[in-house]
Amino acid sequence: MHNPGLLPTTPPVPAPVTTPAVPRVREHRYDIDLIRVLASVGVIVCHAAGELMTAVGRSPAGGSPVYWTAVVADGLSRCAVPLFFAMAGWVVLSGAPPRDGAQVRTRLTRILVPMAVWTAAYLLWGWVRDTNPDPTRSLALDALFGTVRPAFHLWYLYTYAPVILLLSTVVLIRAGKRPWGPGVALLALALAPTLRTDANKLLDLQLPSFTWTFTLYQVVYAVAGALLLTVPRSVTTGRRRRLLWLAAAGCAWAAVVAEEHYVHFPSPYASPFVALLVGALLMAFNGLTVPERLRPLLTRLGGAAFGAYLVHLFFLQALAPHLVTARAGWLHAPALLAALTVATVGLSFVASLLWERLRLRRWLG
Repeated sequence: MHNPGLLPTTPPVPAPVTTPAVPRVREHRYDIDLIRVLASVGVIVCHAAGELMTAVGRSPAGGSPVYWTAVVADGLSRCAVPLFFAMAGWVVLSGAPPRDGAQVRTRLTRILVPMAVWTAAYLLWGWVRDTNPDPTRSLALDALFGTVRPAFHLWYLYTYAPVILLLSTVVLIRAGKRPWGPGVALLALALAPTLRTDANKLLDLQLPSFTWTFTLYQVVYAVAGALLLTVPRSVTTGRRRRLLWLAAAGCAWAAVVAEEHYVHFPSPYASPFVALLVGALLMAFNGLTVPERLRPLLTRLGGAAFGAYLVHLFFLQALAPHLVTARAGWLHAPALLAALTVATVGLSFVASLLWERLRLRRWLG
């Protein structure tokens, strides 16, 4: 029935349906955990090989089997420190870029606090055993400026932290942030060597060399790591491709061994052969699928790798005098190196996992 006093009715317009944004969850990179563990083990192999090389006076004349065992092992372990820089570059530039200056400070604190604790521990241990090469107070001052004695294995952290600081600052600036804290810290690191030289001259001081800095190859390894660890998996997936990359790594390893024997020992990290070894290994392990049953263990070992690296020199130096001999034969020398490495790796990772259970990770790494 028509009713002119009523407005025509129209069906209501449905409100647009909005789907709540789902936060992006980053895929955990178990291949990175694997590389981290292998890099820590590589550092231990490097220092175990160094004990063998010292025993023969860095010459085959002192014991050919021990010498060649050390050279071959050290040649492979040359990749360890560059792998750490590569993983750091991947984290900062791709895997988990910093959100703000506070996060940069937190990340650096996780490195510097354990570094300081273990520096003090190694100095104290040397003082107790009366093995410090100089007065402990002098060595402590040297450690503040970057001269690492007797904890020589901590040298790379004096460059690792500045590299992370530099890359993090660049990432934050690119993201539109104003990272004043990291920027001021970078400026302080840049000016410190000149200020130290001027202070020594004007105030008649004897401050040690300042080595909280980096060289170009370390930054390049970090950037290259970010690049190679983000390549499409189609480039590396498949047994044939991985075998090709491993074969390339084997060739690079042989080249490093030849360089160490014929040119100089140890091979510099900026060597083109070391760079090829690192790149081939990154491609071989990039995107590697880790079986489900091994992932929890690998994650725990990856978390313990830094602590194992920090503590391993205690165990290595305690074990080496009882195991290393220049008179070992061709079968004995590799077994000797394997025993020293396995024992040190086992004790170091067990110790690191133990203090994790004791909630001491922030102090001990």
